[in-house]
Amino acid sequence: MATGVALMGTNSSSNTINNDSLTELTTGGRSVDELLVTYAIGTVLSAMLVTGVTGNVHTLVMMCHSMRSTASMYVYITSLALADLLYLCTIPFVVCTYFAKGWYFGDLGCRLLFSVDLLTMHASIFTLTVMSTERYLAVVRPLDTVKRPKGYRKAIAGLLWLCSLLLATPMIIIIKLQRVQDKIICLPAWSLENNKIYLSVLFSTSILAPGIVIGYLYIRLARTYWVSQATALNNNQTKRSPNHKVLYMIFTIVLVFWACFLPFWVWQLIQLYHPPLSMSQRTQGHINYLMTCLTYSNSCINPFLYTLLTKNYKEYLKNRQRGVAIGGSFHPRNQRLHHTSRRSLSRTESMTLTNTQSLRCTENSL
Repeated sequence: MATGVALMGTNSSSNTINNDSLTELTTGGRSVDELLVTYAIGTVLSAMLVTGVTGNVHTLVMMCHSMRSTASMYVYITSLALADLLYLCTIPFVVCTYFAKGWYFGDLGCRLLFSVDLLTMHASIFTLTVMSTERYLAVVRPLDTVKRPKGYRKAIAGLLWLCSLLLATPMIIIIKLQRVQDKIICLPAWSLENNKIYLSVLFSTSILAPGIVIGYLYIRLARTYWVSQATALNNNQTKRSPNHKVLYMIFTIVLVFWACFLPFWVWQLIQLYHPPLSMSQRTQGHINYLMTCLTYSNSCINPFLYTLLTKNYKEYLKNRQRGVAIGGSFHPRNQRLHHTSRRSLSRTESMTLTNTQSLRCTENSL
């Protein structure tokens, strides 16, 4: 087993560039099975590129029309779509490598490809973790959301991308283009033990730690909604709140992320900590192909989930605004209210103005 499998297990798209499967593909001719696999992976990835780019561009355009304030949750959806779009842009490099049987994008291409994989992966899961945290706080501490400064979500999104970049920085520095057995491949210039430590940290920051945080938050939310649902049933209120739908959609996006990236990480960690594997190089290559398609599929599925999330979030905002407006409205009881004095009218206008300001604060805090 070549060391490239373990060393380059840090990303989904590039793990097939410099492992045993590449060794087979770059040693002269190819068998019929290898050609079929190569064309199949190229076709699937190309279809994913078209589908994913179209869907995420549509999401970004939709967010530009919907984003009325930088304090809106639309900032996070935009961040997720940008991460998916950037990740999908690495597909042409991978497909070209499959068909060309080698790496032809230089040392800079190595650094960019591997770092983009790590950057977008962490930016996505960090954003989902923050979204889950905010929805949790909106339930348990709804009044605190009004006190948050305008535009803080934009600052948080920028901070998340900065943290993701910091985690990818070691890969940018250490990855180099090297020649191994007459093949030019991308390898990190550090020891296997250091690579194990780095990959373990990446697994913890992208899967383990966010999983613990999100799991804890949704367990607490489940307990909270269990009580609220029981109360609603006692009051004959069986209609599901749109806020529930927002929470469910965020959790669905999280589950899809785990479903696409957890198998990849399990496969990479197995190769890293338990070599050699009792399977042929061709089988390992096919598994690598499958993991590649699985991780890229996440960026293709997400735009559909973002659309549903946006729809549910708009419904939630509309019902929330309607509730505030009804709560602050003035209902006359009899005809005598038509003869109110200017002073009473002034008070009513003040109430309306106050209610409007409260409504705007509520909308910006969501």
